[in-house]
Amino acid sequence: MIALSTGSLYNYGTARVFALAAEIGYDGIEVLIDGRWDTRHADYLRRLSSDHRLPIVSFHSPFVPDVQGWPFTQIERLKKTAELAKDLSVPLVVAHLPMRIYGIWGQMNFFNNRRFMLPMPFLKQGKYYRFLLKGCLQHIERSCGIKVALENMPVHRFLGFRINLYWFNDLEGLRRFAHLTLDTTHVATWGYDPLEVYTHLKQRIVHLHLSNYDGTEHRSPVKGKLALARLLQQLAIDGYGGVISVEASPDALDADDETKCRTALEKALIFCRENLAL
Repeated sequence: MIALSTGSLYNYGTARVFALAAEIGYDGIEVLIDGRWDTRHADYLRRLSSDHRLPIVSFHSPFVPDVQGWPFTQIERLKKTAELAKDLSVPLVVAHLPMRIYGIWGQMNFFNNRRFMLPMPFLKQGKYYRFLLKGCLQHIERSCGIKVALENMPVHRFLGFRINLYWFNDLEGLRRFAHLTLDTTHVATWGYDPLEVYTHLKQRIVHLHLSNYDGTEHRSPVKGKLALARLLQQLAIDGYGGVISVEASPDALDADDETKCRTALEKALIFCRENLAL
C-alpha cells in the first residue's frame, strides 16, 4: 500500500491533500498531527476519509509540544494520538525517538508565533527514554489495538563533527523495539544505504517513510542519490506487507504550483508501483 503523508504538503489544507491523493490514485493517507485543527479532529478526518474513499493508514504523533488540545510531554502526546487512532480504526502510529539533550523552549513572536528549542550541551535520560526502555509501548499497543512504530531520526554535522541528537538512533538501539518506521532520507544522513539498514532491521520494519536525499533531506523519491528503486524491489521480493508513505518536502514537490505538484506526486506513485511490481 502506497500512502501520501500530509506532512509532504503541510502548507496545504488537509482536505486538499486528501483530494489530490485520491485523484492521483494513492492507496491511503498518513496524517501528520500538527497545530492545525483539521489534522486532529476525529469527525472531520472521518468525513474526509469517507468522502474521498481514502483510508487513513497511519497517524504521525506530533513532534512539537505546542499542539492545542494535545499534552506537552512526548509520552502523553503519543497516548492521545493512539486514542485518536483507536477511535478512527487506524492501525498504526509513528513516533519519534527521545532526544538526548536538554533544551530551552522559547517563542518567536516575530516569525509566525513559532516555538523553538535552544539545545543545551548536556545529555539527558528523561521520562520518555525510560518509558521506551521499560517496554511501555506494548501497553499502548494492546489497549488501543494498534502498532506504534518508532522512526529512525537524522544525524547532524557541526564543524565536521557528527552529532546524534536522539537516543536509540542507530542499528543496535533500534533493535530494542518490535515495530519500526524506516525513514530513508534520515538513514542517508547516517551515511548508510537504506537497503543496508532495511536488511538489518527488516523483521521489525512495519512502515516506511520514503523520500530521497541529495545533501538536503526529504527530496522526491525520484530525485536524489539514494538507490530507492533497489529498496522497493527488495521489499517486493520479501513480500513486505506494510505501508509505504511518500514523505517529501513541499519544495521538493513544487507545491507552489499545483499543476507541477500533481505531476511530482504522480511520478512518485508511478516510481513506487513500478519497482514494487518487479
